[in-house]
Amino acid sequence: MQSLLDPAILFFVFGMLAGLVKSNLEIPAPISRFLSLYLLMALGLKGGFALARSGLTPEVLVSLACALVMAVVVPALGYLLLRRFLSGFDAAAIAATYGSVSAVTFITAVQYLDNHGIAFGGHMAAAMALMESPAILMAVLLSNLVRQRQAASAPAGAHPPVTQAGGVSMRKVLHESFTDGAQLLLLGAMAVGLLTGEAGQSAMQPFSVDLFKGMLAFFLLDMGLMASRNLGELRGKSPWLLAYALGGPLVHATLALALAWAVGMSPGDGALLVVLAASASYIAVPAVVRQAIPEAQPSLYFGMSLGLTFPFNILIGIPLYVSAAQQLLR
Repeated sequence: MQSLLDPAILFFVFGMLAGLVKSNLEIPAPISRFLSLYLLMALGLKGGFALARSGLTPEVLVSLACALVMAVVVPALGYLLLRRFLSGFDAAAIAATYGSVSAVTFITAVQYLDNHGIAFGGHMAAAMALMESPAILMAVLLSNLVRQRQAASAPAGAHPPVTQAGGVSMRKVLHESFTDGAQLLLLGAMAVGLLTGEAGQSAMQPFSVDLFKGMLAFFLLDMGLMASRNLGELRGKSPWLLAYALGGPLVHATLALALAWAVGMSPGDGALLVVLAASASYIAVPAVVRQAIPEAQPSLYFGMSLGLTFPFNILIGIPLYVSAAQQLLR
């Protein structure tokens, strides 16, 4: 309950309520875009400054390896489960969405750890960047297999030749996955923080620390508005999908927590790995998937991730994941 009294979380709740009562309150798209870029830049700088202090230790490398493992395991398990009651295209799209990560959920978790005095490594921002792309690549490959099977089983001449990624080349998908502007900004800011170290941290303190909380609150207000207005996308959908949107993150979080325990991660780093595994992308992945897997229904993967999973993680998931990490990873 105490976590709900955080100003940033309360602004998220306020945004959801404003959206549910159909208020005309709206954050202009350019401002929303600026806020997201600011948060990523500030997070990257914080991570770079922390890495400059700690260096690339074995602990850092283990954490990054764990992030890559979860980035492969989550979409693979998701696809195997979702394929039982969805088309291959929808299963691949949703698996990619839940196999990738939500930067805003991660940033909110970082602020939560700061508020509660829980130490964590700045390298976890790099872990977030590493987890962005593998799920997208897996989804594109899986959807290509589905297309090939459909073409092989169809009567001769019934369908046009199969093209990779529904007309979008694999090269283009790879390029978009690895050069996404938000991800590049995060990594670039981290490099700046790493190169400038303590002097850079002192110079950027007003930008990357003092403004951070207020900017996050403003952005979460916008996210609350967006989340509430996307709940309608889920009307009439299968109860199994709604169960996955809420239960999937808990299963993914449990797997990540077990992995963090097995390799001996610290409570702070383990909590962030759990948050990343439990989150779902609603910006980068849907944008790529819409082009790469046009056969999939955006109302499913976008509505589930933004309408249900994101609010669940912000309001309930983060305190739950952090508490579990503190209990287990001592």
